[in-house]
Amino acid sequence: MNKLILIQQNLTWLESMRYCRQHHVDLVSVDSVEMQRRVGNVVKRASTESVWLGLHNFCSMNMWIWLNGEVVCYQNWALGHGTAPEDCRLEKRKGAMESGGDHWWISLPESKTLNFICTN
Repeated sequence: MNKLILIQQNLTWLESMRYCRQHHVDLVSVDSVEMQRRVGNVVKRASTESVWLGLHNFCSMNMWIWLNGEVVCYQNWALGHGTAPEDCRLEKRKGAMESGGDHWWISLPESKTLNFICTN
């Protein structure tokens, strides 16, 4: 079972991915209800209102894909997020999880700086 590590540094999505790959394995992928629950337990301790997941929008195909190459099957999007085509002309969109409440997933510009969760 992958160990989840919350990194309480505020980095962009790309910086977060690089950090995880250098020091651990990768940004976390949430592919099941069980993994959503585990990540939800860790994310509560974040110092930002949401944390980066290993989730990116493949704009040309309007698809969300995990860094491990898996297409998103299990989903926990907040209302109005993740379903409509994203406008990527200004900036690519990445997936984050809200730290509070029901830990919904949200789509954010990749330059936003957030805490993030690595897997080991």
